[in-house]
Amino acid sequence: MTFEKEILRRRTFGIVSHPDAGKTTLTEKLLLFGGAIQVAGAVKSNKIKRGATSDFMEIERQRGISVATSVMGFEYEGRMVNILDTPGHQDFAEDTYRTLTAVDSAIVVIDVAKGVEPQTEKLVEVCRMRDTPMIVFINKLDRMGKDAFELLDELEAKLGLNPLPLSWPINMGPEFKGVYNIYDRKLVLFDAHGKQTGKSTIEFADLNDDALVKHIGERDAGILREEVEMIEEIYSEFEVEDYLGGLVSPVFFGSAINNFGVKELLDCFVRIAPSPLPSKTEERIIKPNEKTFSGFVFKIHANMDPKHRDRLAFVKVCSGKFERGKNYLHTRLGKTLKFANPTTFMASKKSIVDIAYPGDIVGLHDTGKFKIGDTLTEGEDLHFKGIPSFSPEMFRYIENADPMKSKQLAKGIDQLMDEGVAQLFYHQYNNRKIIGCVGALQFEVIQYRLEHEYSASCRWEPATLYKACWISCEDPATLKAFKTRKARNMAKDKHGSDVYLALSAWDLNSTQDLFPDVKFHFKSEF
Repeated sequence: MTFEKEILRRRTFGIVSHPDAGKTTLTEKLLLFGGAIQVAGAVKSNKIKRGATSDFMEIERQRGISVATSVMGFEYEGRMVNILDTPGHQDFAEDTYRTLTAVDSAIVVIDVAKGVEPQTEKLVEVCRMRDTPMIVFINKLDRMGKDAFELLDELEAKLGLNPLPLSWPINMGPEFKGVYNIYDRKLVLFDAHGKQTGKSTIEFADLNDDALVKHIGERDAGILREEVEMIEEIYSEFEVEDYLGGLVSPVFFGSAINNFGVKELLDCFVRIAPSPLPSKTEERIIKPNEKTFSGFVFKIHANMDPKHRDRLAFVKVCSGKFERGKNYLHTRLGKTLKFANPTTFMASKKSIVDIAYPGDIVGLHDTGKFKIGDTLTEGEDLHFKGIPSFSPEMFRYIENADPMKSKQLAKGIDQLMDEGVAQLFYHQYNNRKIIGCVGALQFEVIQYRLEHEYSASCRWEPATLYKACWISCEDPATLKAFKTRKARNMAKDKHGSDVYLALSAWDLNSTQDLFPDVKFHFKSEF
């Protein structure tokens, strides 16, 4: 297959949602339809030992939530599909924000009963900032929820999307009978056990056909005809170009746990979703079909396999071909590196890959050379944009609870901070280590992983801080005077950059007024 055809058949997307909207369950069912797994994990039930494929960390299986981005690839109808299943919990939003830099499109999952929730609003805003094409999947139709038209209004009002339904539910809850696929003009029915079979999909070019009554009953046939007629009057006809340009967001209805509407979503997605898109660097726009390789690190994960203590850097291939054993330039270090065992993923399962194409995600074994945002090329000095670290909102001092395990703790902190989920600051006044997080659950995850992956024990002590701000100043003398005057508030981040630790909102505002020439930055990429 030619290089151009390999690019065109790639589909790399992220699944985003509020916690418990069914995102991980939808991922499982997409993998099932893609033939990548044989049995889906029961995410909800603690009684069942089998966990979700995408939730491969032990703490994820225990808590029933995703706390790390998983990467999964499979082939479906001649397309190579790469799914990035992101954490839904707001305490891990930063990992999700960075992951969205590596996707070409997104599927937004909405709970039919809860509608649009706050975390969904934040994630969709990130997608809209990048003009990422989005498809919406309204989930859990096997339960009672909000009216379908009311949900479409919510998508418009709260998310700023222009929704366009491509499937439509026939009832919900106990009376849910299936969906009508507007895009393909097909009626998809479900039996009482919630199973979808080939015989249950019936082509219906004309809903006025009397046969419709035979399948769903006279009352429901009348309601479906009326509602589809309203949709056709209210909403414009679907054009793929409008979706790719972010002007409209196709909407599908279903129930992931019961496979309702999932295949219809996947069939449409692989047809209309974009193949790899151009990427922005500080120097120029990178097009996927360029012959020379380029890619960037959007995630680092330590101990995907705790038995081997491995550490992987996740690289999104942006242009050219990534080839095993070939020399590539690490632009930040200015060094040439060779990778003997690059891998592709099925959650925690990895397989060696010889060639990867634009849109693919490659795992590279890392001995500490990579940090998030690093660029690899065939020699050109490029720097990809838009992978910042955000100012954390919660802080605690981390202390060693077992003096015999000091080395293990230091190594564990060093590696976990490289993953970018939390940030490490060295207080310049008392030399204590401070961990900064977006949410409290991250502290629990860090403590758990230090204990189970590094055999290190830590304890937390409160740090009464309001914000950590990166600082810069064009005048070295002014910067020196600021650091001397505010010595009790100064820290260094993991990479040696100056950070101001504000004790309160008043402290931050008054300090900014007192030193107008010093710039305060709330993300590390400035």
